[in-house]
Amino acid sequence: MTGRSDRRWAELARDLEFNQLPELRRQAEGWRTGLTGLTGLLGVLTVVKGQDQLSGLSGATARWAVALVLSAFAILVLGALLAVRASHGRPEREIVLGGQALRRWTSEEIRRIRHRLRWAAVCCVSGLALVVAATCVIWSATPAPTSYTVRVGTLREELCGELMDADPHGFTIRTGRGAAKSLRVVPYTTLVSLTPVGGC
Repeated sequence: MTGRSDRRWAELARDLEFNQLPELRRQAEGWRTGLTGLTGLLGVLTVVKGQDQLSGLSGATARWAVALVLSAFAILVLGALLAVRASHGRPEREIVLGGQALRRWTSEEIRRIRHRLRWAAVCCVSGLALVVAATCVIWSATPAPTSYTVRVGTLREELCGELMDADPHGFTIRTGRGAAKSLRVVPYTTLVSLTPVGGC
């Protein structure tokens, strides 16, 4: 039984030499699909959300964020092109017919595919790192939302707190401090006065 198993492994090892090129092509197609998807997602997010995110930033910060996003996009496109080249090869001027010539060409093509796949992986990691860097720049430079402290007089009581929300029926303020904080909804029908204040 062991001898049969050894022979089978030896046959698989011999076949590996001939299956290596198609296997590398399949790996390259997977990288191509992944990089194309990442590039498309980055493009869509940039178009849909980019202008809103950049509108509140200063000029220098916005330029940094745009430069990082464009660099990430360019690097991901380069990685996708490398993966496409690895998965499909390039048009040859002549068809290789001789056995030794075909063997040399296959070995060279395997070397080229591995080289391009390594660089495609580097482009993928670099592009994602640039996207993360651009996100950090935007988040760190985005101003915190402004809170408004108001003093509210109603028919029954007077409240002081942070204005949280407003709708057609009334508004919500957060009163108290620490563990005693609570949300209070004040209908417009009970409102007597509403005054902005510096603190409670």
